[in-house]
Amino acid sequence: MTIEEIFPGVYDITCLVAEGNNRYRAYLFDDDVPTLIDCARGDTTDALLKGIEETGLTPGRLIITHGDGDHVGAFDTLVDTYNVETWAPAESNFPSKHKPDHRYQEGEQIGRFKTIYLPGHKNDNYGLIDEKAKIIIPGDAISGADQRGLPAGEFHLPPAVHTVDLNQAEETLEKILQYDFNAALLFHGSNVLENAHSKLDRYVNFPGKPPSS
Repeated sequence: MTIEEIFPGVYDITCLVAEGNNRYRAYLFDDDVPTLIDCARGDTTDALLKGIEETGLTPGRLIITHGDGDHVGAFDTLVDTYNVETWAPAESNFPSKHKPDHRYQEGEQIGRFKTIYLPGHKNDNYGLIDEKAKIIIPGDAISGADQRGLPAGEFHLPPAVHTVDLNQAEETLEKILQYDFNAALLFHGSNVLENAHSKLDRYVNFPGKPPSS
């Protein structure tokens, strides 16, 4: 487990780094209601709890970006431990002892975050954007390029084997570009903490790309 304060009051809690730089992590934001974004795998729950403890914060809110097991693994434990208020996508269906307190859809404001529907990887995948800080958390709509053996600090589509509709996933990248952000906090591979919008634009609108019909 590693913990890094990547921006003031924004903590990257990486619970596990597996083969191929595949990271399993959560993000904790120091707000009026400290807010945790996703909660990694079930077998990394102890690492996540240790990371939270090291921040000195007590989470009061948990937002789930989508229902994959590596994003909801500690859901019940966090409710039992911190009595967090929980938010999950309206489309998500994942096994848990505790039902989410709130179901959200696109365009809702949850604390500092606005919700964005970003399907393709999974049909319930959402992103969260802090428009003031210009930080986006796109769920698994985008991976860090080093997850695929490429240089860190760039983007790549999520692996096809874990994606229900790769064509839709690629179209979703164009939707992400409609928003203004400078940093992208990712769940797999390394984060892109500077010039994220321009880097994603370069990835999506690569030289020689056929014009949209």
